[in-house]
Amino acid sequence: MEFDGAGQWLTTVGQGPSGPLAAEVWVFDEDLARVLLVHHRWRGWVPPGGRVEPGETPREGARRELFEETGIEVELLPEPAAATVRSYRAEWPATLGLSFVAIVSASTPLVTESGQPAAWTSLNEDWASYFPEDAARVRQHARWLGEVSCR
Repeated sequence: MEFDGAGQWLTTVGQGPSGPLAAEVWVFDEDLARVLLVHHRWRGWVPPGGRVEPGETPREGARRELFEETGIEVELLPEPAAATVRSYRAEWPATLGLSFVAIVSASTPLVTESGQPAAWTSLNEDWASYFPEDAARVRQHARWLGEVSCR
């Protein structure tokens, strides 16, 4: 699923992203009823993620960030759930973001970074985030996963 004109942005830049590249993981519980979020100091509650480091693939960066922020090591589903292009501040370059998905037990112990708590959040609840539309995107993907797994 593409959001925020990600495909057009990639076509425009030619060989690949000219700005920062980020990756995050939408971690759902086994019932697809909750999502794991971390509390970022100015972005609010967001999926675990961050900048992809030089030499990393987006998938590797997403797995690394998930482990650093929650202590969870897990395989990600094969395909990214979403691609976005957005700027976090007007003076910053646009960031290409890829959202991956993992499904884990909500009883999995969490080991969080200092000052950045993590919590399971019901998909029926809203959460405060810098990009409020993300909650609807995450919910939509959880519904789709539920439909696909029933087939």
